[in-house]
Amino acid sequence: MLIKFCGLRRIEDIKYSNELKPDFVGFVFAKSKRQVTIEEALLLKSKLDKNIKIVGVFKDDDIELIKNVVNNNIIDLIQLHGKEDDEYIKRIKEFTNLPIIKAYRDSKYATYSLFDNINPGLGEVFDWNIIKTTKPFFLAGGINIDNIDDAMKLNPYCIDVSSGIEKDGFKDYDKMAELLKRCRDYE
Repeated sequence: MLIKFCGLRRIEDIKYSNELKPDFVGFVFAKSKRQVTIEEALLLKSKLDKNIKIVGVFKDDDIELIKNVVNNNIIDLIQLHGKEDDEYIKRIKEFTNLPIIKAYRDSKYATYSLFDNINPGLGEVFDWNIIKTTKPFFLAGGINIDNIDDAMKLNPYCIDVSSGIEKDGFKDYDKMAELLKRCRDYE
């Protein structure tokens, strides 16, 4: 099963990821305690293993920010985590062919869906019974070592974890390693 470590913001997070080799990492450009600037993201990317794909996370941001991040060749996928509608996504498609992940609902213009708690990044699990999609989906929202097995039974395209791999607000190598191992061992 694929896994994404989201909310990376320190060189240590990159070192952990380079050793563990998740499929994706997420840089949060939206307002958040995990937010990074374009300059910080460029530095983090320069140290990241080139085989790990970077997802840029945005939430109702000005399209010019997304365009700037894309034009700086920082990310491989765009994640929209707000109320962005199909018209907004079509405007992004005018300047990039990067895959788009749309949170909370399917969009005919997005490549993937993402299901998460309405208040992302707080480690809160939502009702997984409401998941309905025709697209491959990323599953987030309070996933941790205690519920990872149940999460994987939903057959997401990718497990997306942030707070579940943190200790005292920072990424924790042991938690990252354990969740990655569980995803890789899942059958």
